[in-house]
Amino acid sequence: MLRRAGLDPDRDVHCVVRRPGDYGMDLRQLHDSGIDAAFVGGTMAPEAVAAEHGGRVLARVGDHFRIPTVGVAVDPTHIEPGDPAVQAVVRAHRRALRVIRNDPDTTVRYIRTFLGRLTEDEARAHYETFIAPYFSPDGQADLVVGATAIAAVAAELGLPATVTAAEFYRTAP
Repeated sequence: MLRRAGLDPDRDVHCVVRRPGDYGMDLRQLHDSGIDAAFVGGTMAPEAVAAEHGGRVLARVGDHFRIPTVGVAVDPTHIEPGDPAVQAVVRAHRRALRVIRNDPDTTVRYIRTFLGRLTEDEARAHYETFIAPYFSPDGQADLVVGATAIAAVAAELGLPATVTAAEFYRTAP
C-alpha cells in the first residue's frame, strides 16, 4: 500500500507501533506537525478524520487488500469447528449480522456508542458507506475477493499463496 503511494516502507517510514484504540493523541500530533502521517484504524472513516484535521487520505488499507473480515475463526488444532460452543458463537454472530443488515437505526446507535465523537448524521453516513454494502447475514464470504486478497498479501510478503480462499473461508455452518 505504501509503495503504491510512492513510499518505500524500508527507507521512507519510521513506524511507531501503538495499541489500537483512541487515536486522538496521534491525530493531535499530526495536526501539530509532531508526526508526518498516521495510520488510523478502521473504526474511523479516514475521509472524516482528514477533513476534521486538515489532512488528506493517502490510502485505505481496505481498498488495497479488500479482505472480508467479518466472521468467526477457530484454529481446528485447538477446537473443532463443529463444537457446540463454536456453533453457538456462529449463531450469535449471524444474529448480530442480521441486526447490522436489517436494522440500520440500531446499528447507527451502536456506532455512535463505539465512535462517540460522531454525530448521528456522521454515524449514519459511516454505516451507509462502510458497513451496509459489505455485511450479509448468510455467513458467506466472497471467495473471489478472498482469493485476490490472499494473493495480494502473499505477493507483498514475497511468499507463495499456499492456502485458497475456499480453505480459509469455511462457509458451511
